[in-house]
Parts: sequence; C-alpha cells; structure tokens
Amino acid sequence: MKYKNILSAIAFATIPFVSSCSTANYSLNEEQMTVAKAQTEIKIGMPSSAVVEVLGSPNMVTTDTERRETWVYDKVSTNIQSSSSSRGVWLLLFAAKGKESQASSNQRTLTIIVKFDKNGLVRDFAYRTSTF
Repeated sequence: MKYKNILSAIAFATIPFVSSCSTANYSLNEEQMTVAKAQTEIKIGMPSSAVVEVLGSPNMVTTDTERRETWVYDKVSTNIQSSSSSRGVWLLLFAAKGKESQASSNQRTLTIIVKFDKNGLVRDFAYRTSTF
C-alpha cells in the first residue's frame, strides 16, 4: 500500500512539460507617412503650406541655383518582433527550467522629395522606399 501511495504522489507531483509563450510586436515610428499619402495628397501646383499640412516639417531644405527650394522628408520605421517561451519539468522537490527567446527586426525607410518653383508651388515630387 505504501508503494502505491509513493507512486501516486510522484505521478501527481510530476508535470512532464510546462510551457508558456509570449509574442510582442513593437512598431517604432513617429508618424504614419506612407507612399500612398504622397501619391494621393501631394499635387503639382499646391502651395508649400499645404505640403506642411500633409507631411509636416521637412527634414532638410535646400535651394538650387535659381533659388528654388527642395524639401526632403526622410522617415525610418523599425518593426521588432520577439517571442519567448519557458519550459520546465517539475518533480517532487526538484524543478528544472529553461527559457528560450527569439527576436527579429526590420527597418523600412521612406524618402519623399518635393521641389518647388519660384512662387513656392510644387513643381515636382518623387519618393523612394527600402526595406532591410
């Protein structure tokens, strides 16, 4: 009878596998500036004040030899994905635990270049994207 009780205690006290997983996604971008926004809202002939309303302040402003301004918007978006799991085997008075974690990240850049004429109206614009 004692032998059965000991086996029962060990059977109930032993959990062969305990696992918990968690996944987290973080997006670190200051504002949502997209190619679609540039394509649909920036128009040839619109004033610089309207460009500021759509895209905000530019990162860089330059002028050419004719004193026409060019505005450059450079945005970087970083996506981080991480997951972790912990596993353990529990015995009567002994616990063995292990923890695994993985993380990956990628970055996306968006550059929008807006060129103005002498009157401060959009004369041309272009955009570039990259992901790495």
